[in-house]
Amino acid sequence: MHFDLSFFPSGDLQADAELVASAEQAGFCAAWSAETARNPFLPLTIAASVSESILLGTQIAVAFPRSPMVTAQIAWDLARQSKGRFVLGLGTQVRAHIERRYSETWTDPIGRMREYIESLRAIWDTFQHDARLRYRGKHYQFRLMSPFFNPGPNAKPDIPIFLAGVNPGLCRLAGENCAGLHAHVFHTASYLRDAVLPAVEAGLAASGRARGEFSLTVPVFVVCGTNDESRRRAAAETRARIAFYASTPGYRRVMALQGWGEIADELSVRARAGQWHALAELIPDDMLREVAIVAAPDEVLPQITQRYAGLADRICLDWSGMDKSSRSLIAKGLHQA
Repeated sequence: MHFDLSFFPSGDLQADAELVASAEQAGFCAAWSAETARNPFLPLTIAASVSESILLGTQIAVAFPRSPMVTAQIAWDLARQSKGRFVLGLGTQVRAHIERRYSETWTDPIGRMREYIESLRAIWDTFQHDARLRYRGKHYQFRLMSPFFNPGPNAKPDIPIFLAGVNPGLCRLAGENCAGLHAHVFHTASYLRDAVLPAVEAGLAASGRARGEFSLTVPVFVVCGTNDESRRRAAAETRARIAFYASTPGYRRVMALQGWGEIADELSVRARAGQWHALAELIPDDMLREVAIVAAPDEVLPQITQRYAGLADRICLDWSGMDKSSRSLIAKGLHQA
């Protein structure tokens, strides 16, 4: 099991690059930037120059608002800058955000994402081999690549693609067409075992690949601290994030599987009423412990290993909610592992 770091870009590219460099020094195997309020690619441009061995990837970049040509160019440059250490993680987002935040069209997300991946590979093949660009699909068509716009070959042209997915359709597509899957941080071990992995394995079987050729990457909520105040703050922040995800329709499968349907209903009612501040109080302690790792800093890694053994290939930790002492203790555990 590999341990990775995930982070939200801060807007300070140098600070984000220094975070990645410190993650490499601490013993993390990869650093993943997530697209929320800021662009996920920009921090990795500097991080690629200040690191040597750590994998760099997006977790996730929202695909549909970007043409595959735009994404292909960005990924190609990052692969070159990082000397082959870049991993492209893509996600669909949800309909409301695609239509109302990005002013894009929401159509057939599984089919469209399949073509997105296929067209990326066709474009990269043109970049690498100067092959004629001829991709024709229902959602995307690419038929022109003049030499002036071709960046030319990379020394390490094979860019792994990961998908982010919660529900079976995208999980199966990842197993069929991608190097890995980013599970969502809002999950339980039983949801991974009973819903995510069977869909991934169905996709792997369809493509004739073995489980060992695929990486399931699992981000994990961690509630820890070296004093009462830091533990209370971490618990409150995690409850708020769990409540936000659990209030939205996209995660109803997780809630239903765990028997938390009534909580989901009440969260949705409050969210529709704009009562965002009142969501976290609905998350009981047993739900917090089922979704998050709640432990002393020196017990975080052992508890993760116990919960996710046989399920996850990579574990992503978010350091932003941890105090400095907790980070040091977890880093010590990484080195010992």
